[in-house]
Amino acid sequence: MQQRPTRIVVDLDALAGNLCAIRAHVGVPVMAIVKANAYGHGLVPVARHLQQQGVGQFGVAFVEEGITLRRAGIDAPILVLGGILGRQAAQLIQHDLEITVSSLDKLRQVEAAAEALGRKAVIHLKIDTGMERIGVHSYSCGPLIEAAVASRWCQIKGIYSHLACADDPASPMTALQLERFHDACAHFERLSVPMPIRHLANSGGVLHFPATWLDMVRPGILLYGVLPDPAAQRNVPVVPVLSLISQVVYFKVVRAGNPVSYGATWAPPQDTRVITIPLGYGDGWPRALSNRGEVLVRGQRRPIVGRICMDQFMVDLGPDGTAYNGDDVVLIGCQGGQCIRVEDVAVQADTIGYEILTRLNERIPREYIQRSAGPAV
Repeated sequence: MQQRPTRIVVDLDALAGNLCAIRAHVGVPVMAIVKANAYGHGLVPVARHLQQQGVGQFGVAFVEEGITLRRAGIDAPILVLGGILGRQAAQLIQHDLEITVSSLDKLRQVEAAAEALGRKAVIHLKIDTGMERIGVHSYSCGPLIEAAVASRWCQIKGIYSHLACADDPASPMTALQLERFHDACAHFERLSVPMPIRHLANSGGVLHFPATWLDMVRPGILLYGVLPDPAAQRNVPVVPVLSLISQVVYFKVVRAGNPVSYGATWAPPQDTRVITIPLGYGDGWPRALSNRGEVLVRGQRRPIVGRICMDQFMVDLGPDGTAYNGDDVVLIGCQGGQCIRVEDVAVQADTIGYEILTRLNERIPREYIQRSAGPAV
């Protein structure tokens, strides 16, 4: 039995609805990105539900994430998006994971592992069009593509790049990256071989740049109902999937002038009522929200006061506010007609929604709700 009075609630119906909205918007297949514990939502339950919704391709960051999905019974194709070391190639092939190949050296390492195992590796070629992270530069990718096409032990399934500035609909960088990507893909036409699956659009690309949708899109944070950037346009009808809820575990009256929490950074100007919430930066709740963040208590916004501790933080109800031990406190989500979105928390913490979600760690139990008909996850 779960005893902790803090929980993450994941709405699987909202997740399925977001997938449908993205599919309707782009009209091409969706690679569901479930890296980083499905952006804090829970890797295996989310992937299971998305597979039930007909997702035919998943994307993860690391081989360990892919193996976890395989062991959980996910049999759809899984692309490992991150850079790999040669010693990982055999594991990738043995677990039927698709491999990002980003250089001639990586190709040779994957070929050697595939030959040793006696089975072909399925690969996606990674082209660097302006991110300068991993991938062969678009202007020098010819030798890699030629070698991959000629390989006896590698099957080219896809070719892709990553957009650096697509979150901003006004950025000219995306058009430049698209042009470079098309230049790279032209090598397949020059070699008179079939074009592999081209995928380029992340969440920002899905929202703002139809020309990047190509043969498949790779939404990550948008799939979970969160915009990738404050500048992003809300032109796909997605809704938040995750709520973060805790409960009041202590109530006290704090006298005027008495400081609250570490460092004595806040003290009330008059006698006030303060509650304690059993969650802190040890759970991934940002310490940057100290004296800045808000929560919902009985449908009203109340400020976080004092420094957030590892396992607890305090909230000011004001001199007349009321709450009881066991009352729900909403950190992300809605209560009484008020809502706090991930985007709101990110602004208050001076960070991005990605970080807010992915920092929520396994100390917080996850609860999955599904009202629609279908198998439970």
